[in-house]
Amino acid sequence: MEKKLSDIRTDFIKGGLERDDLSPDPLTQIQQWVEQAVSARVDEPTAMLLSTVDQQGIPDARVVLLKGIEDGLIFYTNYESVKGQQLAQNANVSVVFFWPQLERQIRLRGVAEKLLPAASDVYFASRPRESQLGAWASPQSSSIESYEWLEKNYFFYVDRFQQTDAIPRPPYWGGYRVTPLSVEFWQGRPGRMHQRYRYARNEAEAWQINVLAP
Repeated sequence: MEKKLSDIRTDFIKGGLERDDLSPDPLTQIQQWVEQAVSARVDEPTAMLLSTVDQQGIPDARVVLLKGIEDGLIFYTNYESVKGQQLAQNANVSVVFFWPQLERQIRLRGVAEKLLPAASDVYFASRPRESQLGAWASPQSSSIESYEWLEKNYFFYVDRFQQTDAIPRPPYWGGYRVTPLSVEFWQGRPGRMHQRYRYARNEAEAWQINVLAP
């Protein structure tokens, strides 16, 4: 007999997180946890669930990849995609990292803004050529007539840039920086006595760490 969903339980036993072990800065703490996830070779250590809000105020979520931590969390996408259009209307976002192998989660609320074009140019130039061509070929989030059409469009750009050593960045593609307003770190513990710490700005705009009940 298949197990009922309500009967599935996991006890978290792998680690602990003490208040004194936290960095004063949440971005530094995120950097440490991401590096530990990479070192532990967890699946997709840089995957983060990015939630935006549409014009009706309905949340919309998808997984993107963290590409840097520089005064915020950096990711790249098509500006004309659904997420890009939503960010143009409402820059407030939430981000979630979850590493089940480490029994850890990060929840972040913040504001997204476009990177300067020069920064997006640098990252685009570092991408594999196939990914650069894909950025030109795919009208991300738009309805297309078929995947055969998409493949044909891809090879159109293969031919277009055949004699080009450095493919330029499409003007509709680039990076965002998510500047945190609050960040919560969650460490699983036995008996559901999980440890939760939330960073938030105090009146002096300094980061204050609060301990939260699980």
